[in-house]
Amino acid sequence: YKTMKKYFFFLLVLGFMACSEDEEMPTTGGGTENATVWAGANTTFSKAAGADPTVEANQDRLTSNVWITRGNNGGQIYNAASESEATEATSPSGTLWAIGSIEDAATLNFQQFRSTGKPQDLVGRDLVVFLEEDNILLSMNITSWDMGNTNGGGFSYTRSTP
Repeated sequence: YKTMKKYFFFLLVLGFMACSEDEEMPTTGGGTENATVWAGANTTFSKAAGADPTVEANQDRLTSNVWITRGNNGGQIYNAASESEATEATSPSGTLWAIGSIEDAATLNFQQFRSTGKPQDLVGRDLVVFLEEDNILLSMNITSWDMGNTNGGGFSYTRSTP
């Protein structure tokens, strides 16, 4: 029995060691428990197909750290404050996303944008966005998403404000 307890303890310790802080794993709540929640009136952002993503008017400048836009090649959104184009696995940098309601943020599974689903499949879904560096939570609903490489990267959404 003592050997069995030692073996179980060894496996438990090994399990904790395997889940080190350096691993990127989806997190419940995403450390959002003390985040500032933007619960103000909704605003709409849109980028027209073919509009220059490097121009401020075609970026939703949420904070000094997060400027959401989309390139004209039909790719996904990215953070123009820190990225010059989208990287599917990690863009938009500095953000984590979850499907659901902002009221349930503490129990949501926050992850990279693309891990929540294909962007076109997120149209009309309630999303919660966590701005990591700013420690801000906001709600978002993508209202349109132009498809294909020749459509110029148009998209729009509504989101909460401070």
